[in-house]
Amino acid sequence: MPIAAQNGTVDKKPSIHQQLKIKVGATKRLLKEHGLYGKEAEVQKRKLDELIAENAEEWDIKHARRILEESQRMIKDSDDRLGKAVQELRSIVSSVKNNPEFEHDEELMKAEEALEEASV
Repeated sequence: MPIAAQNGTVDKKPSIHQQLKIKVGATKRLLKEHGLYGKEAEVQKRKLDELIAENAEEWDIKHARRILEESQRMIKDSDDRLGKAVQELRSIVSSVKNNPEFEHDEELMKAEEALEEASV
């Protein structure tokens, strides 16, 4: 339930804090997930290269290729979801950034840090 501010208007700060926490958490989780899928694809690529270099059975090579392709699809999917989460977080941040009520706000600072990490 929104809290009434001193001037009689509804205080939206708790609601915005909750939105920021949720979006920061999602952004960080998706950033981590994206990195893990990238590492997995590197491992699968090395395995495929080793199988090809060793003249392994054709079935083993095809299987390794399918796993690598799946890893690459997951990278693309996590990248899309990360982009959406960053866009949503950026939208919230930009809507409150110049509001004096949010000057030096801890949740806003965390959100800006998450955006900085995600843009690297």
